Amino acid sequence: MSEETKVARTLVGQVVSNRMDKTISVMIERRVEHPLYRKYVRKSTRLLAHDENNECTEGDTVAIEECRPISKNKSWRLARVIERGTQV
Repeated sequence: MSEETKVARTLVGQVVSNRMDKTISVMIERRVEHPLYRKYVRKSTRLLAHDENNECTEGDTVAIEECRPISKNKSWRLARVIERGTQV
């Protein structure tokens, strides 16, 4: 019997809120073609991700990976910060 390793799903998005303790809200945007009009529409999803060291700020571009459920709404973990946002 061979050992199967699960590959965690990874998504890239932008941090829209970091007001919670050790949690960030990440907006994932994707382009979907409209079935009738064949025009591309932007759709977005907001996911809560675990940020252990509170290192992210609003506007950062981050990669998040799927993990076991940490709380009721949180089942994603911060993988890495790709690009820092602008500090105001």
